[in-house]
Amino acid sequence: MVRAALNTMRLVRLLAMFAFVLGAVSAQAQDSIPYPFEAEKPAAKSAIKKPAAPKTVEAKAEPSQDAFGGIPAAERHKVQAALLWAGDYAGAAKGEDPLLAAIKNYQRRSKGKITGVLTGAERANLIAAAHEHEEEFGWSVVVDPATGIRIGLPIKMVPHARDAARGTRWSSAHGDVQVETFRITDPDLKLSALFEQQKKEPSNRKVEYSVLRDDNFFISGLQGLKKFSVRAYVRNGEVRGFTMLFDQMMETIVSPVAVAIASAFTPFPERSAPFAALAKSVEYGNGLVVSAQGHIVTDVKLTQGCQVIVASGLGDAVRIADDKDNGLALLRVYGPRKFSPLALTPNAAKTDELTLIGIPDPKEANGSRKLTEIKARLVDGSRIELRQPVPMAGFSGAAALDGQGRFIGMMEMRNAVLASAEPAAPPVRLISAETIRGFLAAHHVAGAQTPTGDAKSSDVKASVVRMICVRK
Repeated sequence: MVRAALNTMRLVRLLAMFAFVLGAVSAQAQDSIPYPFEAEKPAAKSAIKKPAAPKTVEAKAEPSQDAFGGIPAAERHKVQAALLWAGDYAGAAKGEDPLLAAIKNYQRRSKGKITGVLTGAERANLIAAAHEHEEEFGWSVVVDPATGIRIGLPIKMVPHARDAARGTRWSSAHGDVQVETFRITDPDLKLSALFEQQKKEPSNRKVEYSVLRDDNFFISGLQGLKKFSVRAYVRNGEVRGFTMLFDQMMETIVSPVAVAIASAFTPFPERSAPFAALAKSVEYGNGLVVSAQGHIVTDVKLTQGCQVIVASGLGDAVRIADDKDNGLALLRVYGPRKFSPLALTPNAAKTDELTLIGIPDPKEANGSRKLTEIKARLVDGSRIELRQPVPMAGFSGAAALDGQGRFIGMMEMRNAVLASAEPAAPPVRLISAETIRGFLAAHHVAGAQTPTGDAKSSDVKASVVRMICVRK
């Protein structure tokens, strides 16, 4: 009886932590904060009686300069990661900058002077804490390419990643801990119906706490011998969320990690993070046909470890060269084929507006090979920022067109490194047409030419081909 009572108390504490953190978690990003938060809408009628809502956060377009006072740019990501892990981002007053509130929460928790500006000693303590979490758990904040969700993951705890029915599943070696993302695009699906479905499926779920709001829901309890929680948000008819499962015996270890994961969860991020690296047995991407002899350029990461590389509709492709520094691989399809080579023009982009043209992962396109266009913008000459938070699975290697519809390069998706608190390369970057031309010239590949010197949008689309890498 005593043991049962202690287990019940632990469960209540865990659910309370989840409820508090998730009550303040944002579904909307800010430009300057990598793990942002926003106020939730007024609560809808709950499926069960729920406790009073905690204070929520109202997002601002930009953080105040005071919040960054005294923090060198190279240290900001580490400081913010440590604040996030500790749960200090929860509980900002209405209208207050979330980062400023997080710093104050930390100072209050550490019994320091509450100024909203970190001292050198406070900064050092936070950086040390961030490093500790990286070393112990491999804490990394990434974007799931299958769903577009930004989520924090303890990579060392859940090192195994694979495709799930509607997203991606990360798990420990024996499945003791699992984190699974999902994305549902059924326009007829009601959030309340999904809420009820998730409470009942699978059938061995025993719900201990659940709450339904206008644009999100949260459910937690027991699923067989594991504890589970489900969080989901809806926007414009699309639902994005994640499920977490872990063995009850691991509660002491997993509880602080679970709260950090919940805090980092951003279903519709406005700013990118590095993409989660997934070791897939079959991986999809894009290539650009660049010669009448069947030469194709693509993302070098897509060609690594492949037993077979296939250019869809053209046949098997052979890798003949690569440039790892610039992220390029050169392939060739042999034999008589009807190719539509792309002309690599020397003109640079005239505007910052971009259109990315490629063929997404079949799972994201219901098995279709139809070309998809994604709107973006070019920042600092190479960084690509998406206009909308959309899934990017299978899109690396796509063509990039400027505002006038001219080809200016190929996009590359960057995967996360283990220590995400460190400043990283842009998650999506442009490999310029000039770089590609130099790569082809170095390997004596003569590209196609156009009479005017400018490739038309239709010519670019005709050169895009789906690439398939088959690994062991």
